[in-house]
Amino acid sequence: MERAIGGSTQLALAGALAAMVACGGNGGGGGPAGPSGPAVPSTGSVGAIGATITIANGSVSPSQVTIAVGQSVRVVNSNGRSHDISSDPHPAHTNCPSIANVGLVANGQTKDTHGFAAAGSCGFHDHNDPDNAALKGRITIQ
Repeated sequence: MERAIGGSTQLALAGALAAMVACGGNGGGGGPAGPSGPAVPSTGSVGAIGATITIANGSVSPSQVTIAVGQSVRVVNSNGRSHDISSDPHPAHTNCPSIANVGLVANGQTKDTHGFAAAGSCGFHDHNDPDNAALKGRITIQ
């Protein structure tokens, strides 16, 4: 049985569908994220630092790092302004909960991710500037 949907409900559904398409299914992460869980689970605590990513001159460097399972990534902000480092996909940030431990990093501040509990790949971005390719990167966990 078909039922008519009001205009505002249709608009809300259309907006939600557009957001899902724009963000992509997994944001280039190590696998699908969503109801079944994150692509790469978190250990829930900071592990040994396997790599350092620096934000300076308007970009992250290096933009790609490789670490071992259980390790963390250090984020150093020397860019002159704050950055909100978040896991892909934007705006859900669900693929790699370890990255959520970083969050807002003020200029001059250093923060560490939680350890990554399994092999995979985690994309990240600046939540406040999600389309800026210079502020995007990838963490590969082996």
